[in-house]
Amino acid sequence: MPVVTIGLDLAKTVFQAHGVDAAGQTVLRRRLGRSELLAFFAKLSPCLIAMEACSSAHHWARELVILGHDVRFIPPQYVKPYGKRNKTDAADAEAICEAAGRPNMRFVPIKTRDQQAVLVLHRSRSLLIRQRTASIDAVRGMVGDFELIASKGRYRMSELRQRMNAMTQDQLPSIAC
Repeated sequence: MPVVTIGLDLAKTVFQAHGVDAAGQTVLRRRLGRSELLAFFAKLSPCLIAMEACSSAHHWARELVILGHDVRFIPPQYVKPYGKRNKTDAADAEAICEAAGRPNMRFVPIKTRDQQAVLVLHRSRSLLIRQRTASIDAVRGMVGDFELIASKGRYRMSELRQRMNAMTQDQLPSIAC
């Protein structure tokens, strides 16, 4: 019988595929290297391929849709209840496949390249802001040992710098500046 649904567990180098037929019987268990993935799915007739929504999943989904497959993402927390045994790639692929077959399963839409690019921009900016805030808080904490107390906020750093420059060597050693 032909494969109807495939659960695909994505990893960095080796992927695991688990396929079932229309009756739900396992007809495919395959370990695939990154370079083998597209060639393998190009040989298969179009089917439903389910994956956990994770890093690199959108890339693979776009590639598999080009090959004619129906690709759906399942949030990882929805897959977890379907795991039957130890956490292995093969067991995860089977759990993904089983979860995809549930009639009331909710799926995540596939993002386009442009949507992914905007997401990269927002996440990068958010990361830089968190790092800036952490650095400012660290400096405020360290100079507090020298009786320099500053209010929160990045705009207070220039005021803190002026107060540091006005201190004498006895109050604030030059190595601390």
